[in-house]
Amino acid sequence: MDERQLRILRELGELGSVTAVAEALLVTPSAISQQLRLLQRAIPVPLTERQGRRLVLTDAGQALAGAAVEVETALARARGSVEEFVGRPDGEVSVAAFHSAGGAFFPLLLRALAGPGKPVPRLADEDVTQEDFPRLTREYDIVLAHRLEHAPPWPDTVTVTTLLREPLDVAMPKEHPLAAKRRVTPRDVADEPWITVHDGFPVMATIDAIAAAAGRRLHLAHRINEFAVVAEAVAAGGGIALMPRWTVRPHPALTLRPLSGVRARRHIDALYRPERLARKAVRTVLTELRHAARSIQAPEA
Repeated sequence: MDERQLRILRELGELGSVTAVAEALLVTPSAISQQLRLLQRAIPVPLTERQGRRLVLTDAGQALAGAAVEVETALARARGSVEEFVGRPDGEVSVAAFHSAGGAFFPLLLRALAGPGKPVPRLADEDVTQEDFPRLTREYDIVLAHRLEHAPPWPDTVTVTTLLREPLDVAMPKEHPLAAKRRVTPRDVADEPWITVHDGFPVMATIDAIAAAAGRRLHLAHRINEFAVVAEAVAAGGGIALMPRWTVRPHPALTLRPLSGVRARRHIDALYRPERLARKAVRTVLTELRHAARSIQAPEA
């Protein structure tokens, strides 16, 4: 049995005929009769009986119709609770991000959502491979993920809002000979020691593209995922590295130079399951993430 069938039984008890119930519910009498037959299959005793041309409730039918009132009342109460939850502007919203996105977006988000009557952010860092980001939407309302511009799109299981299309520059010590150039090419950087991410993380595909464009393998001296640590290693002379232009705090000992000849840009995307946006609080947080993205990019905009 389901809610609709119970409602039909209740209406039949009150209105006294299938035709009247059909008119009240704006459906055909045959549709009402079909639903009553389906309901009867689930009940071991008769629910209706004929009295002349009329179809009326038996004692069992009247008992079930009475219970239907309680069911509808409980469902209405449940719907009201859900609507209140969905419409609350100040509910908790969980947001996960990889490290550099968290460093750039989390402080702006916390400041924007400070104060009463606003969503309460629950923040977490998640440093995972590109293919694992969509799975995180099971645990979090919004997941900040990154992928290279030419990489395959995210799967259809998640909805995507692109927050930034961020260039990846070559980071080097300020005194490095290549710092005198306005832009560098794959051939310029091919013989340098590199500090790069572990396999499976998005930036690695750009390293492979640099090697292909230069026609030689690169010397990968160090594998470090956290860009703040990478910056310190570059400053200490450990090699050069690809560095996001906007989401990593500038290091006073480093120079960033744009890279020519390969597509060195990443998307920072907000991933979420579409049903999450039913909540007003989640929509508010997504709006604030868009505002934060414009602020992060503003110095160059």
